[in-house]
Amino acid sequence: MADNGRVTADQNAAPAPADGPAGGAPGARDVVVLGSTGSIGTQALDVIRRNPGRFRVAGLAAGGGRVDLLARQALEFRPEVVAVARASAAQDLQLAFYAEAKRHGYAAGDYAIPKIVAGPEAVAEAAAWPCDVVLNGVTGALGLSSTLAALDAGRTLALANKESLIVGGPLVAERARPGQIVPVDSEHSALAQCLRGGRAAEVRRLVLTASGGPFRGRSRAELTDVTPEQALDHPTWDMGPVVTINSATLVNKGLEVIEAHLLFDVPMDRIEVMVHPQSVIHSMVEFTDGSTLAQASPPDMRLPIALGLNWPDRVPDAAPALDWTRAHTWELFPLDDEAFPAVALARHVGERGGTAPAVYNAANEECVEAFRAGRLPFLGIVDTVARVVHEHDSGGPQGRLTLDDVLAADAWARTRARELTAREG
Repeated sequence: MADNGRVTADQNAAPAPADGPAGGAPGARDVVVLGSTGSIGTQALDVIRRNPGRFRVAGLAAGGGRVDLLARQALEFRPEVVAVARASAAQDLQLAFYAEAKRHGYAAGDYAIPKIVAGPEAVAEAAAWPCDVVLNGVTGALGLSSTLAALDAGRTLALANKESLIVGGPLVAERARPGQIVPVDSEHSALAQCLRGGRAAEVRRLVLTASGGPFRGRSRAELTDVTPEQALDHPTWDMGPVVTINSATLVNKGLEVIEAHLLFDVPMDRIEVMVHPQSVIHSMVEFTDGSTLAQASPPDMRLPIALGLNWPDRVPDAAPALDWTRAHTWELFPLDDEAFPAVALARHVGERGGTAPAVYNAANEECVEAFRAGRLPFLGIVDTVARVVHEHDSGGPQGRLTLDDVLAADAWARTRARELTAREG
């Protein structure tokens, strides 16, 4: 499907060659995992653990909040480099690594300490490390610098950090070679698979599915008193707190609509959203002859992660398959835009382009934190994001977008969202 998008997965593309020693089993792909202690990162390492002949860990990177887990990962997978974004965590990581080695009974000469890099640029440094594939599982807009670093270094980018594509937009698009970005979000992985079934000119529309989150079927009035604990109780997926709350507001689906537009070069008005409570159909592509192809599998992120790491080839038994010996009932419902206006707002943002997606994303991240801290009601998340977006609409930069433009818009949106949420307290 090389002709189905300017920044998408090319089914014929091989991984970018590493410019360092491969190591591992012959033919194994060297992988750098960014966000290794998070949900995507730990599942990616599980895929790698179960496929030692296919993958080798060349580097790990994390924020630095869970140094004990990062140390265990480093001891198990023996990467060449470990990066922590928090500079003060470097010494803690080294001590944790020693303690973990001792706990496993290793003598001092039985293991090698990986190179440890720390600080604000450390994760981006790991993204440019010699390897075949970089999995970006960092949460939020912080992943942008790592996405750009991986692309500039010529790595194949398995992208689970949708925010960096949304925030970076044209910056990411102009850096990426055809086929260099492979989507890892389950919906976009599904679209990439379905798009193999036809040429770009034959695609009528993309259909993203949404679980509907924990409040599926509720009216806007019934969402007034939602608590953070309720919003974090997702019925299907095990995700981090920000992504889980984004799923409850459907901001996550709004971000995915923008991402699908950027990945596959399909106009916003030809990208639909359907609510699918079972989370088995991950997305669909409708073709001009009236046929629709769907990708279906149990809700398990290891499948799109494995495909992202090994694209265009599948990893056998990456995740359990559907049980075709029993009956299944799959439901699809139209989205209630009144109760969940985040997707409609995202369409507006995607059509505006420029720095508008960065504003949408940054304002939302601040509003989610305000909601978790009790300073903002649940409905106030998207309402406040909409206010920030509309204030920005008349003040965005004109002409060619630069990284400074994106960073300035991100900073302005965060400041404005904090001002508005502070008034709620």
